[in-house]
Amino acid sequence: MTEPLVNTQVAAEHGLTGAEYDRACRIVGRTPTWTELGIFSVMWSEHCSYKSSRVFLAEFPTQAPWVVQGPGENAGAVDIGDGLAAVFKMESHNHPSFIEPYQGAATGVGGILRDVFTMGARPIASLDSLRFGEPTHPRTPYLVSGVVKGIGDYGNSFGCPTVGGETSFHPCYNGNILVNAFTLGIAPIDKIFRGKAAGPGNPVIYVGSKTGRDGIHGATMASEEFDATSEERRPTVQVGDPFTEKLLLEACLELMKSDAIVGIQDMGAAGLTSSSFEMAARAGTGVRLDLDRVPLRETGMTAYEIMLSESQERMLLVAAAGREAEALAVFRKWDLDAEVVGEVTDDGCVTVHHHGEVVARIPARPLADEAPRYERPCQEPAYLAAARAFDPASVPAPPSLSRTLLDLIGSPNLGSKAWITRQYDQTVRTNTLAGPGGDAAVVRVKGTTRALALTADCNQRWCYLDPRLGAAHAIAEAARNLACVGARPLGVTDCLNFGNPERPEILWQFREAVRGISEACRALDVPVVSGNVSFYNETEGRAIYPTPTVAMVGLLADATLRVGAAFPEPALDLFLLGPAAEPSIAASEYLFRIHGVEAGAPPPLDLAAEKRLGELLRALAGQRLLAAAHDVSDGGLAVALAESCLLAAELPGHEKPVGATIVLPSVQRADAALFGEAAGRAIVAVTHGAAAPVQAAAAAAGVACTRLGATDHSGRLRIEGKRGEAIVDLAMDQIQRAWSGALPGLLG
Repeated sequence: MTEPLVNTQVAAEHGLTGAEYDRACRIVGRTPTWTELGIFSVMWSEHCSYKSSRVFLAEFPTQAPWVVQGPGENAGAVDIGDGLAAVFKMESHNHPSFIEPYQGAATGVGGILRDVFTMGARPIASLDSLRFGEPTHPRTPYLVSGVVKGIGDYGNSFGCPTVGGETSFHPCYNGNILVNAFTLGIAPIDKIFRGKAAGPGNPVIYVGSKTGRDGIHGATMASEEFDATSEERRPTVQVGDPFTEKLLLEACLELMKSDAIVGIQDMGAAGLTSSSFEMAARAGTGVRLDLDRVPLRETGMTAYEIMLSESQERMLLVAAAGREAEALAVFRKWDLDAEVVGEVTDDGCVTVHHHGEVVARIPARPLADEAPRYERPCQEPAYLAAARAFDPASVPAPPSLSRTLLDLIGSPNLGSKAWITRQYDQTVRTNTLAGPGGDAAVVRVKGTTRALALTADCNQRWCYLDPRLGAAHAIAEAARNLACVGARPLGVTDCLNFGNPERPEILWQFREAVRGISEACRALDVPVVSGNVSFYNETEGRAIYPTPTVAMVGLLADATLRVGAAFPEPALDLFLLGPAAEPSIAASEYLFRIHGVEAGAPPPLDLAAEKRLGELLRALAGQRLLAAAHDVSDGGLAVALAESCLLAAELPGHEKPVGATIVLPSVQRADAALFGEAAGRAIVAVTHGAAAPVQAAAAAAGVACTRLGATDHSGRLRIEGKRGEAIVDLAMDQIQRAWSGALPGLLG
């Protein structure tokens, strides 16, 4: 079949600028073929090349003595002791999930699972970070249901527990939801595999599902804004099969026990194209591919379609010469399609054959490593000046603080997410020590005394009002969440979700967020080991709020020292660790949810104080002085107290929440004291007789420690002012009804 002619206009239809097309012509030394044009278009898409973000991402701190693998591979890896590494990464699947929520979310989970087990790690836990539009938006219930079912069906069928994450709702996501998926795996530290096509003469093997036409130009679609025709892009969304993925996992891990594999990579975005070019570029070699050997599930597929297909559950690997039969036997034992589709060469080019003809021949490194790099203009958005001028005193106090607490705890962002998390298998493989609902999930590392804690965090409102400070807060909150369960942070992976980087105000938001993450990671000694950038999250010119989501992994050397967020019993002294000063209502969930205002500056962030707080929490946990610890974040002090009381009902042997009576030390403005948000704060319930040691340890650490009150048998949450007057007085049953009914009531 004659391929279409390639020219500047056709290249522009593929998303290449005139300068990029000219550069492609120089690299191949002629006019590219149709297949070559497709290869350039996907490899130089924003999604694959990071051409607008690489200049900023270099600021991230990526080194630490415990880092085994930093950015640049399929996933990051950190040393956790006992000869083991934790392997983890977060990825976005935003555009596909908005177009086709079930398959978009499912294949997002499948892709991140493959990124982890490609490294030689068995996945043991997943998180998700989800952002939807207003619950009242007509499309939101459909999107929530499809995404949650897609995540649950794929993860449950594959056999990896979804142990936590976050879900929030905001109008800025009405036209572009966010689906960010994270997976953590464990691997022997001396058996980490990389995506390198090393050793000329070594065979290149394709394994997994057959290739079809689904997902063609998926990477290009992920590098474009949405418009009124976005619904027509369903063919660019892949279709997943978790049962094939499970077979692929077991087959790869079995073969990895031998020394037959030289390099291996997931066929993710851009499919066979990205895997072959990236593996060759990393090794400084070339690859010869024979597309006639690629297993196909559709007839008449062209070379262009085969190279750009993003069919799921596929891997490309390089085996040691002479070990082909061994590798193929393992894969066929697991009932997987597997074929030798080429070999490693020493010419530095990826050469593609189809029907006896060379349809593409491109140098690997110039395509994979030397993509265009843009230093686009940045400009502070105009909206920030008005937002900064906000005066909290202009907002009236609500008539009933008890009613306000019920409204907040029953709102979509602060209410229980059990409607979502109960659709996920949280305990498969029996590693889960703490699942959804607390500050961080905790999973045991079998065969050791250790456990890993994991959390995902981002406050998009703070990032909208101050991208640099908001992104730094995301790191600080993640570290605080890990400290609350007793874990020491080891590494960060991120999913940086933004609008169109060609708009100066969007790129300014991105640049500032990267700087905020970098500053916080350096201050807290947490390296960035992997991540993902997702641009063009906007519809018809309306961008999402900047949403630099971070997931952090931490280590508990002794899993028995884990601390939960639930108040486990009555008669426990409660303390606030961190600043006792009354916070501002600016930029708070309370200000937005109750008063409909998003303005003001996010709270200030003292990273040195955050580090002291984290060290104190870990020390107290290590001495078994804490019965519970809970980060004070969205919704402020009152919501955090209510959550810890409510979570008691989910403890083994408990049926009802625990009550508490609290006395605020001083109140200038009661709504600010209860619902204002500030950094560096945690509520702790101390074990019986441990109040004095906790206070002494806090004083020695330079962390403020304020007694709040105690848990009790009252079945109520009572918060009093300094003179004993009741500011909030509610039955816990009433709070529980509001909290548990938040999502079912809104989403039906």
